[in-house]
Amino acid sequence: MTEKSGLHEGEDGRVRCAWPGSDAFYQRYHDAEWGRPVTDDFRLFEKICLEGFQSGLSWLTILRKRENFRAAFEGFDFRKVAKFGEADVERLLQDAGIVRHRGKIESTINNAKRAIELVDEVGSLAGWFWSFEPGPAERPARVTWAAIAAMPKTETSTRISKELKKRGWSFVGPTTVYAFMQAMGMVNDHVEGCVCRAEIEGIRTKFKRPTARGERVLAG
Repeated sequence: MTEKSGLHEGEDGRVRCAWPGSDAFYQRYHDAEWGRPVTDDFRLFEKICLEGFQSGLSWLTILRKRENFRAAFEGFDFRKVAKFGEADVERLLQDAGIVRHRGKIESTINNAKRAIELVDEVGSLAGWFWSFEPGPAERPARVTWAAIAAMPKTETSTRISKELKKRGWSFVGPTTVYAFMQAMGMVNDHVEGCVCRAEIEGIRTKFKRPTARGERVLAG
């Protein structure tokens, strides 16, 4: 098995998607978290903000700093983050435990305010995001490494990106949003042959999707 196949056999004998490689920390994230459906609003806010921080960097870099990010941004409780001011921005710019990028820090504070507005409007971030879940027609017939590599963004991620930007969110381009969709389990992009794929398909079959007020309008 090679990265060309999208699969990698670890020292534990488990065949996984190739991207975690042999890094045990990364493998745990792949096995226990990536692609599993998320409905908690704070975790969803965390995921989309960290995907924004990841832009231009490796995801493993962000993942290794995640606990520092959580401490710096109040566990990604957007109602708390929305109250951050310039003093907090300067404090965070001195925090070596996170990515010290002023634009991304300010974006997180801005997006926290926009998240509050969205929750006040439709009830929850979870209900709003899940209302965009793509149907089978948008998904590849077989989820192979080649199929995933060919779609860094999709019609749905582009639509979500446009909707978020209209609402004032930033660092939420279509590629960032698709990575978020993969991470929060809106799609199952564990490739065919990965030990996690069938398990997550089973979870998704039983998973009760959260709903939002005005969901039909949001889903377009």
